[in-house]
Amino acid sequence: MKFSESLKKNDQFREVYKKGKSLANKYLVIYVLENNLEINRLGISVSKKVGNSVVRHHLARLIRESYRLHEDMFNSGLDIVVVARKSAANISYHDMESALLHLFRLHKIIIIEKSS
Repeated sequence: MKFSESLKKNDQFREVYKKGKSLANKYLVIYVLENNLEINRLGISVSKKVGNSVVRHHLARLIRESYRLHEDMFNSGLDIVVVARKSAANISYHDMESALLHLFRLHKIIIIEKSS
């Protein structure tokens, strides 16, 4: 992730949960908060309710890779927390990518370039 860092501290996650705006779909919940930095910071949360550690790490990798491949399309200066829902446990990469981009469009995070 060349344009982004990770959210690591519990306090950082809590601040985004408390002050950020959230939207959800069938597989994911996304919280977004402006951070007044030049970069985005991404946090990924997958609860034990979703599955065992293999399933949780697999989902985290799917989310991270979907974000990484599209990060040049996103606005900068945001803290983003992605929370995987239990229904995401067995989805494919393409379903995850579609769900993530859908929520980013709803949050208006994706930069839409106007062709002239």
